[in-house]
Amino acid sequence: MAYRLLWVDDEIDLLKAHILYLEKKNYEVRTATNGYDALEICQTEIFDLILLDENMPGINGLETLARIKEIRPSVPVVMVTKSEEENIMNQAIGAKIADYLIKPVNPTQILLSLKKNIHSREIVTEVTQTAYQQNFARLSMQINDSLSIQDWMEVYRTLVHWDLELQNVSADMQELLAMQKREANNEFCKFIRKNYMDWMTGLVNHNQDTERPVMSPDIFKTHVFPHLANGEKVVLVVVDNFRWDQWKTIMPELTDYFDIEEHMYCSILPTATQYARNAIFSGLMPIEIEAMFPELWVDEESEQGKNLNESPMVKTQLERFRKNNTFSYNKVNDSVAAEKLLQQLPSLQKNDLNIIVVNFIDMLSHARTESRMVRELANSEAAYRSITKSWFKHSAISELFRMLSAQDCRVVLTTDHGSIRANNAVKVVGDKNTNTNLRYKLGKNLGYNAKEVFEVRDPKKAGLPTPNISTTYIFAQNQDFLAYPNNYNYYVQYYRDTFQHGGVSLEEMLVPLIVMKGKKRD
Repeated sequence: MAYRLLWVDDEIDLLKAHILYLEKKNYEVRTATNGYDALEICQTEIFDLILLDENMPGINGLETLARIKEIRPSVPVVMVTKSEEENIMNQAIGAKIADYLIKPVNPTQILLSLKKNIHSREIVTEVTQTAYQQNFARLSMQINDSLSIQDWMEVYRTLVHWDLELQNVSADMQELLAMQKREANNEFCKFIRKNYMDWMTGLVNHNQDTERPVMSPDIFKTHVFPHLANGEKVVLVVVDNFRWDQWKTIMPELTDYFDIEEHMYCSILPTATQYARNAIFSGLMPIEIEAMFPELWVDEESEQGKNLNESPMVKTQLERFRKNNTFSYNKVNDSVAAEKLLQQLPSLQKNDLNIIVVNFIDMLSHARTESRMVRELANSEAAYRSITKSWFKHSAISELFRMLSAQDCRVVLTTDHGSIRANNAVKVVGDKNTNTNLRYKLGKNLGYNAKEVFEVRDPKKAGLPTPNISTTYIFAQNQDFLAYPNNYNYYVQYYRDTFQHGGVSLEEMLVPLIVMKGKKRD
């Protein structure tokens, strides 16, 4: 297919050699010698790009540009001019030109501009696909050779990198990556089954010598208290259900304001708010919270909200570590709460530690399950990320970070767990007291295939409460979700392809732990 160009220049006869060169490169070139003719042509014809001389008799290039944008707002316009005056460049850039070339131009310059403005997506797609194909075998080897949690964090970073790079390329390439992600998650689940209980032994027994990753109860000890000890003020922002790929999607919105250190930590199981987030704020495993502060722990069977005691839990952690720091706890569930927080922010600066919990992404995840419209809007991983980015850019949370960047404080951005797009049903049988989460179950009479789940028969060794003496926990793996045999087909159809959390996967367990400091402005 020949791409169509319109070249507008009052000296077009002098450009015949350039036009012939472009025609040999399979471009169809239409010409005009003045702005009036160009506008008339644009009324009836469609072009892939317009080359526009700035200095022409009659109406000049800038005036013609403004009128072309009214007729064809999406067509890229390349301004060609003899002038290097800054005010003309500013006006042209302000009018959203695609490129700016200084006369005399040579054919290579023009071709480069065409490739940048017409062919960039095709070129980027081709180069990206080739790069992934070249790295496919290396990544597969990396997956098979991963022996430590650090290895798995690097694998997951690499998978997310390619997920973001390939999200706009061919469906075949995306399916190849999806297959590799499933392979990685299968191997990661084996790794967790082999190592998780050893990590828990060290964590529950407070054995500092145990080789394990930073986990939920460690966040304050490793990434909050050291900054407080250095005399810094800290703002801890916990975005519920926030995945690594979502962090990488919004990160460009923050790089102008912050110097950023990226870390990853491993959420405890279940990867659910009641367990993982309470572990963060208390600095304890769930079984320790229940034993030491029974008034703060809420059982699965309770209808009370599972995250209503987070501020008291923070207080207990500060007291246990003999920290005399002042702190505030703030929860943002909607735009009203976010706006209120922005108003309060100046007065919160007096505190040593300010904690902000943001619930939007978790609500989006649940809304996607329950609302057909939201499911259509977030019908893929890329769309899910896009909605997250759009929310961030246009919400008061974005303004919150801008304001924090101007304060003399350390900002720690993290989450309690991630989520995974579940699409494979695994049958489980439970009694009426079994919890409703699709990625983990606990109960005394669970029926399941032990090969299909990660089972914990002695919850105390995993740092988990035991409502009954024979309680067992089971966790779904990879993209599985747990379904009851009763009304099975309806249940599976309703929940398949929804984002869930609570189980074992790279997406749920390996989550962002970001440390930021506002950039110094002159």
